[in-house]
Amino acid sequence: MNNFQEKVSFIWSVADLLRGDYKQSEYGKVILPLTVMRRLDCVLEPKKDAVLEKAKGLPKKADEAMRDLMLCQAAGKGMTFYNTSKFVLLPTEMAKGDSKNFVSLLSDQDQIAANLSNYIAGFSANAREILIDKFKFGEQINRLDESNLLFLVLRKFTEIDLHPDAVDNIEMGYIFEELIRRFSEASNETAGEHFTPREVIRLMVNLLFVEDSNALTKKGVIRTLYDPACGTGGMLSVAENYLRELNPSATLKTYGQELNPESYAICKSDMLIKGEDASNIKFGNSFTQDGLPIEHFDYFLSNPPFGVEWKKVQKDITDEHDKLGMAGRFGAGLPRVSDGSLLFLQHMVSKFRHDGTGSRLAIVFNGSPLFTGSAASGESEIRRWLIENDMLEAIVGLPDQLFYNTGISTYVWIVTNRKPKARKGKVQLIDASGESFFVKMRKSLGNKRNEIGDGTNGKADQIAEITRLFGEFEDGPQSKIFDNEGGGRIVLGVTDERPRKVVRTKAFEQPERTRKQRPAARLRIARRITVVIESSAVCVSLKLDAAQYVAFECNSVCVPAQRASHKS
Repeated sequence: MNNFQEKVSFIWSVADLLRGDYKQSEYGKVILPLTVMRRLDCVLEPKKDAVLEKAKGLPKKADEAMRDLMLCQAAGKGMTFYNTSKFVLLPTEMAKGDSKNFVSLLSDQDQIAANLSNYIAGFSANAREILIDKFKFGEQINRLDESNLLFLVLRKFTEIDLHPDAVDNIEMGYIFEELIRRFSEASNETAGEHFTPREVIRLMVNLLFVEDSNALTKKGVIRTLYDPACGTGGMLSVAENYLRELNPSATLKTYGQELNPESYAICKSDMLIKGEDASNIKFGNSFTQDGLPIEHFDYFLSNPPFGVEWKKVQKDITDEHDKLGMAGRFGAGLPRVSDGSLLFLQHMVSKFRHDGTGSRLAIVFNGSPLFTGSAASGESEIRRWLIENDMLEAIVGLPDQLFYNTGISTYVWIVTNRKPKARKGKVQLIDASGESFFVKMRKSLGNKRNEIGDGTNGKADQIAEITRLFGEFEDGPQSKIFDNEGGGRIVLGVTDERPRKVVRTKAFEQPERTRKQRPAARLRIARRITVVIESSAVCVSLKLDAAQYVAFECNSVCVPAQRASHKS
């Protein structure tokens, strides 16, 4: 198997064994934990003998911490987990030999359920948490055994080599993400909640690091990065690889938090395999169970779920907003309960450094945080807070149909409290939504039909071009620079490309005699619309999604500059 799609197809073929005894929506309960288990077993197998010998000779007085340290050292350089069970997830013939103390789980078909439980119990606590607490795989062992499937499924997994020498961490990430996408598609769930296309991550990482290239190339530099909705850890991995390519002596310490137990388990297993501190990945809701409440970081990356309501945690968030104000995380404002995207942004900004070094974040949103909310609404106040405090550095409009679960247009926001001198008091808007910034995929993946070229396989390096537009910080056809003056008021308008006439909402300060409450005016745009951002008296267009309703709710009189007809 030469590419990750072949490996995915092989692993997915286990579903053929499960069909009939398991529903399609349940396949992931078996296949995902066994894929992680096989990966862990492949990593540990070369030093399995050494670990078993060390376990036999441990001092009787060794405490748990000392025991873990000695066994991790026996498992290999940089290892942070181990397994002391005599069993391995290998074909029977490969587990034979006088020099080996271990035996295959397949060697005794009648006792395979008990032996598998023994094998899982032999893992160190950090690996057991993944398999038992989060995947809850113990519940599947008896079910598979009673269906006479356990032996067949395990034998299938012994046929694929998932050692890092055969499948590196980036490719393994692709495998997990494609499996999740297929499971989500089969069960009609949302794959986009779990991961982000890698070319989008790479672009975000470029935008995040490009202005710090000089500092990041210094020998032995150490930086920290945090993702409050880290999913399977894709953003963390791509950022690590980028910095390693830029400077092999640099260290990027990654942190994250994830609410979905299966995504958390995959992310944590990836950290274990890379020999990193897996305790940096926290489980739970970042808003109500902040796992890193006192930490501050150099960089932030995130793709929070689009348009997910926060009603379940509304009381906690509202209480923090009311009681702590700007001393808490959500003092700038609360968005409507139907979309918590701007809560993630405020949560990340609350963890900015204020020690002179500052921080920078890149976050990907749909159009809602950009244009939703009337004057004085929570969304409007949050945007005003960002601009008045000179934290909004840039917004990059991306092509549509980039994501697996949605075809809508998306936007990368760059926010920082350490703008370079040339950028102070200014905001850059980049329109990278045109055809010159994406290529059509040969085969669609869900809603994903486009990708941003990375310069490989004959594709143009569109990631580099967008990065160049950002780095050069100049006015041009796709890049506009605006001043923050005028209190940072963000005003919205639309362009209907069919009649090609502009409808502007004039929500500037009006004479007192004209100020009155105006009902929300709803304009249905049949094709594609363009959001017009106005800071002071200037505007630029960023393309938004097609065929949807856009609401204007202005506290001052809203006088269109000209009216566009919308005939069917």
